[in-house]
Amino acid sequence: MAPSVTTVHVRRRVDGEVAERPWAEVSVDLLRVAEPWRTFRWYKEQKHYSGIYWAATTRDHVIYESRLELTRLLFADFDPSVQHIVAQPFLLKSVVGGKERKHIPDYLLITDQGPVVVDVKPLRRLAKPEVAFTFDWTRQEVESRGWRYEVWSEPSPELLENIRFLAGYRRDWLFSSDLLDELRSSELDGVALSSSARMLPARSEPEVKAAIYHLLWIHHLTVDLEHPLSPSHVVRTRS
Repeated sequence: MAPSVTTVHVRRRVDGEVAERPWAEVSVDLLRVAEPWRTFRWYKEQKHYSGIYWAATTRDHVIYESRLELTRLLFADFDPSVQHIVAQPFLLKSVVGGKERKHIPDYLLITDQGPVVVDVKPLRRLAKPEVAFTFDWTRQEVESRGWRYEVWSEPSPELLENIRFLAGYRRDWLFSSDLLDELRSSELDGVALSSSARMLPARSEPEVKAAIYHLLWIHHLTVDLEHPLSPSHVVRTRS
């Protein structure tokens, strides 16, 4: 099932025009500034839950078309290896089995390890033949460039709830740099969350607790996120 002709169509962010390129010649720089291929509207009784998420990674809004896509955005925004996120980065057109096939991936993640093309799909739908077929030839095309391809489904509920909670503390301008510096200089390694908020007695406990959650978001501090966050969670500092 080797595709014989493959092109990529990219909608430019600057002027809204569509650029067509051979897949082998498409640069990450071109995709970095791509506009989402589709647009969406909100209307009564629509089947998809669409919206816009402000990502700390891009310091800009990124669109999503389902709650599962929003979940993937949260995980990408929390991932320190992700440098940039592009929604619906391109339209991939390829001749497969004698027929022209088209597919729009959900996200492009530009990471420290290289580009990652992501499709988001509920686990229950992955076994559908048409879905498996599309993801199969898309994977072949993406990996032919030496890029990674990922099909992403539901994460564990506990991990999702923890990351969703910490995302509320992702906006760095809300936190005093002096306070963050004080916490970074404190001996927090091995301290329970309930005690860490009292490490700076000259400051209010709610203020310190919020700053600790921000440091968890940016990975200066870590805790076990596979279990629901609780006061007994032990804080660790990154080495």
